[in-house]
Amino acid sequence: MSHAANPALIEAPVLDMDPYSEENLENPRPFQTALRDTGPVVWIEKYKMYAVGRHEELRQVMSDYRRFTTTGGIGMSDIRKPGAWRSPSPITEIDPPRHTAVRGSMMKILSPLVIRQWREVFERKAEALAEIVVERGEVDGVKDIAEAFVLDAFLGVLGVDFSKEEFLIIGDMNFNQQGPKNELFRRSEEAAAGIMDRYQAAIQRENILPGGFAEKILQAEDAGEFAPGTGPLQVRSFLRAGVDTTIAGIGHTLNFLARDPGQWDALRRNPARTKAAFEEAIRLESPAANLFRTTAADTELSGVFMRGDTKVAMFMGAANRDPRKFEDADRFDIARESAGIHLALGHGDHICIGQNIARLEAECILGAIVRRAATLELAGEPRYRLVNTLRTLERLPLRLGR
Repeated sequence: MSHAANPALIEAPVLDMDPYSEENLENPRPFQTALRDTGPVVWIEKYKMYAVGRHEELRQVMSDYRRFTTTGGIGMSDIRKPGAWRSPSPITEIDPPRHTAVRGSMMKILSPLVIRQWREVFERKAEALAEIVVERGEVDGVKDIAEAFVLDAFLGVLGVDFSKEEFLIIGDMNFNQQGPKNELFRRSEEAAAGIMDRYQAAIQRENILPGGFAEKILQAEDAGEFAPGTGPLQVRSFLRAGVDTTIAGIGHTLNFLARDPGQWDALRRNPARTKAAFEEAIRLESPAANLFRTTAADTELSGVFMRGDTKVAMFMGAANRDPRKFEDADRFDIARESAGIHLALGHGDHICIGQNIARLEAECILGAIVRRAATLELAGEPRYRLVNTLRTLERLPLRLGR
């Protein structure tokens, strides 16, 4: 398709805003609103990229790999071209049918038996941690709850021996690398430079801890399920997908509940809505704030012409607050049935492979706190950590009462 062949198509309107400015990362709402209101597809000149922020169009981009490929990478840099500043993932940056086979092999490893075993571990650790934080009364919901739980529980079952504090530095670098080469990108690379060798060594075969999920991935590689040499890269992808975004989602849930005593009381009366509270929180504050696809060829979306071989930024945080899709879209409501509708965990072939693990972690730690704390409120002003493509809290002062 060319624009000349279909003159009825319009050019994408230009949105003269920088989604990666520190102002917009701190408070993305004005950008998200402008993105939705400007058009179904917009052009951001500074980065020579298209951007999508409405729910229906973003769902189409996520699910149509023939037109919107992942092979150029899920970040801003095109990993197929010279100058790319990221190495590819062997599962998230390939399209079907290759992706279908790799994902199928990974799902076989993530058997119901494995998940049941993880639930036992997660519940035990969650109960112990919840007892500690509720007894203390005033805590940081990020450091003392979300990070403390996920870094202990998830890294434990994965079987990777690496400093928990340093892993957060690697996570910042990963999510900054998916965006532009700005100051955040440079600072995070500098912070990680001294620990990259240790991180890369930790995911190699000889250093993987026995009995963990990482070992199962390497055994699957030995059995021919994954291409030779990609086992450690699969472990790396699982680490990237399973830690930072889950920490962020648990933090967001605690933040919303602490701000709304009515919602907290409703959850106390009906703890079965704990998973729904997590879904609602990641709808409103999508941890993976934006990812990318690349147009495979000239195409169109909702009447807008899009040039081929061009990056398309998908802003999940904007789409998940789209009033065209969600009634009272900016309201946190644990009674809302948003699971499977919001796009925080993706859609289509590349929907988050670890989504049920994230839900399980959130259910365990949030449920353990709900059963113990009669009250939950802010003890100070939360602060967000500025990361190019990750929406996460840096600080969340909480007061929990019995």
